[in-house]
Order: sequence, then C-alpha cells, then structure tokens
Amino acid sequence: MSETYDVVFIGGGPGGYVGAIKAAQLGLKVACVEGRGALGGTCLNVGCIPSKALLHASHLAHEAETNFAAMGLNAGPLSVDVAKMLGFKESVIKSNTQGIEFLFKKNKVAYVKGWGSIAAPGSVKVKGEDGSETTLAAKNIVIATGSESTPLKGVTVDEKRVVTSTGALELPAVPKRLVVIGAGVIGLELGSVWKRLGSEVTVVEFLDHVTPGMDGEIQKQFQRSLEKQGIKFILGAAVSGVDASGADLKVNYTLRKDSSTASLDADVVLLAVGRRPYVSGLGLEAVGVALDERGRVKTDGHGRTNVPGIWAIGDVIAGPMLAHKAEEEGVSVAETLAGQKGHVNYDVIPGVIYTDPEVATVGKTEEQLKQEGRAYKVGKFAYVANGRAKAILATEGFVKVLADATTDRILGVHILGPQAGETIHEYCVAMEFGAAAEDVARTCHAHPTLSEALREAAMAAAFGKPIHS
Repeated sequence: MSETYDVVFIGGGPGGYVGAIKAAQLGLKVACVEGRGALGGTCLNVGCIPSKALLHASHLAHEAETNFAAMGLNAGPLSVDVAKMLGFKESVIKSNTQGIEFLFKKNKVAYVKGWGSIAAPGSVKVKGEDGSETTLAAKNIVIATGSESTPLKGVTVDEKRVVTSTGALELPAVPKRLVVIGAGVIGLELGSVWKRLGSEVTVVEFLDHVTPGMDGEIQKQFQRSLEKQGIKFILGAAVSGVDASGADLKVNYTLRKDSSTASLDADVVLLAVGRRPYVSGLGLEAVGVALDERGRVKTDGHGRTNVPGIWAIGDVIAGPMLAHKAEEEGVSVAETLAGQKGHVNYDVIPGVIYTDPEVATVGKTEEQLKQEGRAYKVGKFAYVANGRAKAILATEGFVKVLADATTDRILGVHILGPQAGETIHEYCVAMEFGAAAEDVARTCHAHPTLSEALREAAMAAAFGKPIHS
C-alpha cells in the first residue's frame, strides 16, 4: 500500500464511475475497482444501453412493416440480419465503455482492474484476472457493485436456451417461441424486441397485472397495447420449473386462482423475475457491514453504512434499481466526502419502460395517494387528440397528472405514449421546484409537439378541462 486514496469505489457501473468522476472533480484522490474488464457495469455492457440499441432497431423494423405504407413509403420486403444487429449493439457498447475510460483519464481517476473486496475498514483487496492480489488504502470505501438477475427455483439458466437479460441480448437467431417469466420492465422490453423481429412471445406473471408498482390505469392500458401487438399474457401464474430435457423447453406453471397446472412449449425462455443486490465476495460480514432482510446494504439514507468510512450506493441499497438513481447517489456521496451537502430527492426519480409506446412515471401513483388518504385531483389527456402524435402515427396512450386537491402541487405524473421517456423530464423539473399543475398549464409549449399533451393534462388537473378534448 504505497499510497492512500481519499475514496475507492468498488464497482465501475453508473453509480461507481459517476461517483468516482465527481469525487475527482471535487479534488479528491480517487480509484475505481472493476473486475468485468470494461467499465459501465451491467447497464452499459449487458443492460440498459445494449437493450436500447436492440429496441431502437426492432422499433424501426416494426415501423417499416406497419406504418411506412400508410405514409406512402414503399420499402419492399424487410429482412433482418440478426448477426449484424448484434454487431451494431456491440459497437454502441464499445463506444460508451471506452468513453468512460477516457473520462477517467481526463479526471485522473485511477482505474484498477480486478475484483474488489473489503479486507478491513480502509483497506480494499483487489484480485486480478491473473490471480495476483494488490491492496489499496482508502480513507473511504464506496460499495457500488450493482445487482444480478434473481434466480427462480426449478429454472436452470444456461444463457443459451434458458436465459437472463444477458443471454437475451445475445440470441443468434430469432426464436420461434419465446416464453418470458416475469412481466416487469426487463421482460417486457426484451419480449418486445424479439416479438417485433418475428418471435411468438408469451409472458407468464405471478401477479394479476403487469409492471408491479406502477399506476393501475397505466398497467391496464399498457397490457392492452402489448396484446394488440401480439404479445400473450398468462397472469396469476406461478412457474414451478422449466424442463430442458427435450428438444422443446417446457415451462410448467400453476394458476393461482384454481391451482390448476399447465405448461408451455418454447424454444427460448427468458427469466426476468427481478434483480437482487450483488454483495457476494465483498467481505461485508467480516467487517460488520449490516444488511437488511432482503440482502441489501443498510444505509442512513445518505449512503453511510453502520461502519465508519464505508458507504454504499445504487442497486445494493434500498430503492428502485435504476442507473440514474445510482448516479445521483454516487454524486451525493462524492459531494459529502468533499465537505459539501450531498442530497438525493427520492420523490423525483423517473422510471421508463422503452417499449412502443413507452411508459414513463415519476412521483406518486393514484393507488399510493389513496392509501395515504391524501386528497388529490386527476388531469388526463389522450395522444389521439395531439396533432403531432397524429402526424407520426403514434396516437396510442395518454398523460395523467396527479395534483394536490388543495394546493395544486404536482404529486405524480404517468405517461403511456410516444417518447414518454424524454417528455417526462418536464415534470421532473417542475416537481423539483415544487410546481403546481397550473404552472405547467400556463407555460407556453411549442406547436406542434408531443409535449403539448403534457400541458393539456396539466390544464385538465388545474382548470378541470383541457383545450383540445
């Protein structure tokens, strides 16, 4: 241990690399330990970024097959080169991960390749690919090791026929029949990719609805939208196992309503029942870092664990497992270590599902407000009444604004529709400043834009009615 770092981040995903860069920009001596061989974590390598590349490519294929003719575009029969599409995805990954390495050099962050563990408070042991071990001295250690796919009893993953999100991004050909276990964000996004490319997709979900935790009205219309695209759903079904002994995979399940059993044949099965914190091999028990009942690292809400000098951010702690949430926490911890007042507003963290139409949400759902007993009002506006949406043949969905019944303060916003993941941020900024629905309703929006639908929904909440419906 020839030198001591002010802070060592274990994990080079969105939380770790962003926190490391911010800490270095604030004048701290920083190292980031990553064993994957490339920076960016799950998100950039086998998650957010590659899945968006395939979602974009498959969306364009879907547009060519469904909407081009209506607009007078005669493209001829469409063919899909899966190998080339995967090559495009890899080029996107490489560009992003190399970009982070450049930023590390630019900001003088030490990139230490290998798997890190906490030998003791103030000491990080790094095991390299060649088996060599080095030790870094650190005044502070930040655990930013992310998450891994949650296993399911009776389902053995080989990442060839029975895959997690990692294997689903590497399928060499379009499977004829794809069964997705889990109707959450990952399952629906990747199911959409392969459905657009020609696969028969069936989603099996334990609960009686899709996208657990989202606004109920969004859930229902979102499911109907995906069903219109040809995705089949079996809800209220508990998967007991996947039989991989034959040429066809057999997904066995039990319906919760009557305990009847059934099975589905598949060529590929995608296991997408959630993710769990990745804390294995970090040495947390030996140094006394406390975990909660779900295996997450306990913190004080500002990143501090129960052990002085050890912090944790991102998927390993409580809260939504989102890359941007991890980034915010990384910046907050970096600012705190530099003597500033780091802070994360957990009430304004958007979530997006990048299907078509997209789903975007921020703040409270209607169900949460009812449970809290809070008086609220609702403003809605459908994209079918939006001029820009009509012009681009994307009229499915709506904007829903929830505001306090007395103060008109915006409490939550839920969008199902075109470019929802981009337009939601208007409301994120508004909520960060404590805006009322009337503030958005009285803000001039360019015409014709999809964002006008967001204003109209605010009018509906603030004034009781929009202009265009």
